[in-house]
Amino acid sequence: MDQLLLKLEENFEEMVIIRRYLHEHPELSHHEVHTPAYIANFHRELGLEVREFVGGRGVVATLKGAKQGKTVALRADFDALAIQELNDFPYKSKNEGVMHACGHDGHTATLLVLAKVLTEMRDQLSGNIVFIHQHAEELAPGGAKAMIEDGCLDGVDVIYGTHLWAPTPLGEVLVREGAIMAAADRFEIVIQGKGGHGAEPQHSVDAIVVGAHFVTQLQTIVSRRVAPLESGVVTVGQFEAVNPFNVIADTVKIQGTVRAFDEQVRKQMKEEIELLLKATCLGMHADYRFEYFDGYPPVINHAAETQFVAQIANETPGVEKVTVCPPFMIGEDYGYYMQHVPGTFFFTGAKNPEWETVYPHHHARFDFDERAMLIAAKVLGQATLQFLLNEQREEESA
Repeated sequence: MDQLLLKLEENFEEMVIIRRYLHEHPELSHHEVHTPAYIANFHRELGLEVREFVGGRGVVATLKGAKQGKTVALRADFDALAIQELNDFPYKSKNEGVMHACGHDGHTATLLVLAKVLTEMRDQLSGNIVFIHQHAEELAPGGAKAMIEDGCLDGVDVIYGTHLWAPTPLGEVLVREGAIMAAADRFEIVIQGKGGHGAEPQHSVDAIVVGAHFVTQLQTIVSRRVAPLESGVVTVGQFEAVNPFNVIADTVKIQGTVRAFDEQVRKQMKEEIELLLKATCLGMHADYRFEYFDGYPPVINHAAETQFVAQIANETPGVEKVTVCPPFMIGEDYGYYMQHVPGTFFFTGAKNPEWETVYPHHHARFDFDERAMLIAAKVLGQATLQFLLNEQREEESA
């Protein structure tokens, strides 16, 4: 462990260089070309087995230890967002309208340098390490499911992942058994009324009024239909009816998202939304079209693996506090991995204590304290080595 920590410290500068290079050259979900090529080339230069175009644009590299043993998978995402960066530091995005505004550049740099360090320790390893570099986390259907279907988890015994988290102070690690992130679905609705002259509403069916009634009542699904001890969110993010000021709207388009931790609650809210929409339109003489898109499943951490990583984090230099956090309503397709193998997903605090303003993820001025990458690498690396060591000892004593 001491060797791992020392090597990571020695390679932190390279981690920063890689992160800043990736930050300058962001690529959108499902359109990543140069980023996966860069990742694959990095791993090839380490002498690892590399698969490209896994599940689309994913990259998987495998490090085989000197002795046989179990297999640990580590995952990082590498896609960016359609945001025009407003930061003015030297390594700001060079791609117009595209930005790493969620820390995926840091996730990738962390995993690449960790792979380099672990490769240098290959002769001491009993087992294998699979580095999963995932594309398209930000945009459903995402990359995780397709990569799994293409074999990225074949032979894997456990998986660990982390998210650099700017709202949480540097040095703090957030863990949670069970649901830590929510399912994230999307719905699209078209309400079809009957347009007409603004002075003669009696001859029309006002789609805006119908839509307004529907949106107002929509919040009663969570407050009156979902059990009080369960959690759910229904948010309308788009309500569109473009008309002259004196015209009654013929059509309204509505888009929104549904979040839940429990699959039954998720299913219930989907059904309740359409039932409410149907009743509202029927009572107000309108028609509708309803489309619901299942997004990512909730991220459900396995208990034993979460406890294990929490213990590792507590013993990691640079970690000042390990906190059991409340679940977050944000979504992540990492949940797909843990439907197949045991694992856990945790948050690594990345808030610089000296910054007066910390901008949230997906903001045009988002940034994080790069020292968080080193902490993340240390926790992931120690968890990997300790897992393989534990399994080796069990095998030897069997």
